[in-house]
Amino acid sequence: MMKSANAILAGLTLLGLASWVQAGALAADAETTFKFYCAQCHGLGGKGDGPNVTKNFPVSPRNFTNAKEMNKLSDADIKNVVLDGGPAASKSPMMPPWGKTLTGPQVDGLVKHLRKLCKCKGKQG
Repeated sequence: MMKSANAILAGLTLLGLASWVQAGALAADAETTFKFYCAQCHGLGGKGDGPNVTKNFPVSPRNFTNAKEMNKLSDADIKNVVLDGGPAASKSPMMPPWGKTLTGPQVDGLVKHLRKLCKCKGKQG
């Protein structure tokens, strides 16, 4: 009976560890996705100061660290812009749609990453 309990406990521990590792991998994946697709305009730190943004750049990319502005957006709002591009939120067409490029889990990871950058939860709904 004790061996069974120990085996169950070991199994649950491994499941918990696997979940923790998976969550860490997803977070790392989201950061990698952000760096590859978003940082060119939004900057590595998400401040809207990426290498593509020069003095002649026609728009100002969103600063994801601005909690006051980011709190005005729901997660669904962010997801829509990522999937459908800037025009989906009456923003610049320079923000491309990534809906045919990124997977659902990648988009969800980006939303979580942006919430981490702004240190905010956003508008509920």
